[in-house]
Amino acid sequence: MEKVGYIKLVVILGLIASMTFCTNCKRQVVETKKAEVLPEDIVEMRADQIKLANIEMGAIEVRSLGKILKVNGIVSVAPQNMATVCMPLGGFIKNTSLLPGYAVNKGQTLAVIENQDFVDIQQNYLEAKNKLIFAEADYKRHTDLYKSDVYSEQNLQQVTVEYKNIKAMVKSLEQKLLLIGINPVQLSEDNISSTVNLVSPIKGFLKAVNVNIGKYVSPTDVLFEIVNSDKLFLELTLFEKDADKVASGQKIRFFINNESEEHEAVITQTGKSVSDDKTFRVYATVTSSCKNVLPGMYVNAYIEEADSKVTALPSEAIVSFDDKDYIFTYEKEKEEAGKPFTEYRMIEVKRGVSESGYSEIKLPAGFNINAAKIVIKGAYNLLSAKKNAGEMAC
Repeated sequence: MEKVGYIKLVVILGLIASMTFCTNCKRQVVETKKAEVLPEDIVEMRADQIKLANIEMGAIEVRSLGKILKVNGIVSVAPQNMATVCMPLGGFIKNTSLLPGYAVNKGQTLAVIENQDFVDIQQNYLEAKNKLIFAEADYKRHTDLYKSDVYSEQNLQQVTVEYKNIKAMVKSLEQKLLLIGINPVQLSEDNISSTVNLVSPIKGFLKAVNVNIGKYVSPTDVLFEIVNSDKLFLELTLFEKDADKVASGQKIRFFINNESEEHEAVITQTGKSVSDDKTFRVYATVTSSCKNVLPGMYVNAYIEEADSKVTALPSEAIVSFDDKDYIFTYEKEKEEAGKPFTEYRMIEVKRGVSESGYSEIKLPAGFNINAAKIVIKGAYNLLSAKKNAGEMAC
């Protein structure tokens, strides 16, 4: 009986010891679990998780980022890049084959004009030119005779006046020929014509064609309108409060017809006066090649204001959650259960202007810019791990 009692005592003690051990185990587990609870703004990752998330570190930069001013305007062309074509002496349209929208080169024939007056001008010019040859020779002969006291001064003056009158007539007829498009140098008795070619004064495309074969046109009729779209400019409207925000040399990005294609321009001149509606004009030369941009089109433009130095990060380093912006900074290295971990801290910031892949950020007070190591790539993966506690979260 004493032996049985002893055995019972050993069993009871064993049970007590076992219960005590289990209690200690549970306490250790609870304590361990409590130790793994991270602050709300901390994310931790192992080395393999960091590699999987493509985490890259960098630093906050001080960059020049322009602020954007949104304005409206139209596409225009400079006066020297537009041409209204008329026929100075009028006539009948003998031939034309052009339609609005056609591209033309400088000097290209737009139409053939016929007029009997063209023949008369050519005839008068050739007759006057022949008379000038005789009058010039007579003038030289009388000058020599006057020097030799053979000819009187009065006779010399009469010859001189006649010579100069004919010379003036020749010059006048030369200008008339040039006006209608005939080269006096190439004109002779053998190539007099009743037609002339009306040519384009500039390179461009035909905006308007107001002719047809057989139509009589007067000197005041507009026959063609030509626009050179290779040299376009923007005429933008700004409010007077923005006058100090623009200057020559600033860059402009603009869009037409709600298209996604971006075009570029540079401000060349700003208005020097304000209109009655408290606006003023800004003019910018289009610098990019824009095949689908035509004069008269409405544009939405974005002017980059004068540069200012701001703290900035690559735009992908800034993440958004619940209508707030955050960045992640390196916190520390640590070890748990024999495994190394890296902690990152989530910090709220204010996002500013963005340009060329960078965004301005406004940091909280007391933030040490020089010492901070910032996650510049993989920030969204850290945010996902923080929000979802998924595969990359610990």
